Amino acid sequence: MKQKKYIIDTTLRDGEQSPGFAFSMEQKVKLAILMDRAGIHQIEAGIPAMGKYEKDSICRIMENRHRARVSTWNRLNREDIEHSLDCNPDTIHISAPVSYVHIYSKLKKNKIWLQKNLQECVGFALDKGYNVTVGFEDASRADITFMISIANLLKDMGVSSIRFADTVGVLTPSRSYQAISEIKSHTGIALGIHAHNDLGMAVANSLEAARAGADYMDTTLFGIGERAGNCDLNQLITASEHIFDIRPNHTDASLLKEKVREIIFGRQI
Repeated sequence: MKQKKYIIDTTLRDGEQSPGFAFSMEQKVKLAILMDRAGIHQIEAGIPAMGKYEKDSICRIMENRHRARVSTWNRLNREDIEHSLDCNPDTIHISAPVSYVHIYSKLKKNKIWLQKNLQECVGFALDKGYNVTVGFEDASRADITFMISIANLLKDMGVSSIRFADTVGVLTPSRSYQAISEIKSHTGIALGIHAHNDLGMAVANSLEAARAGADYMDTTLFGIGERAGNCDLNQLITASEHIFDIRPNHTDASLLKEKVREIIFGRQI
């Protein structure tokens, strides 16, 4: 029996960081409806802290979805999460820097600060009754022992899953397998992989992470995203449908691809 895996599509959040891509509210809603119909498990709908227009877009996506779960992306601060509460999503996702480069050099903070803020933000969202997931930002350059300790802390708090993010796009397939295997074996928490395509291996890295025990794979339509892009939805499904039990199936994804091409690249529906 094939292992069950789930797709989290971040076209409406990370995909919009591609140069030249800025979706209107109508485009976002149409894309979300198509992804929902195609069987995408979860739609990362946006960043409420960006303002009212973003919040209104997310609320309209929530109103029009039928099957897909909808999540919002938040930085590691309470104010972001308060903005997400206005959208009432299914899942509040909190991104936390875990590499020493990001903690010490970029943010000028320390590990104690990270742990304290994680507990505060996660606890706040959980107390409001939301499903909470946490993204390990810059995980591919982080200390594995430190990530395991944080993952166990989050698991004990009630976080449903963590996301291993290759923020700077330096992962290789062997390293993806090794890192996910190690975190999974020492924590047992549900894991996701967020791969960037800087080295042309986003699909391969996602497949190896899934083979190592990752339950969720992040994608974007046409692989759009910052720098070289993210893991391409259609390529991932084509490569994985005979290995894993994954939805949508290839037919759904192909129809989705043709319809969203018209929205993303400006042709009439």
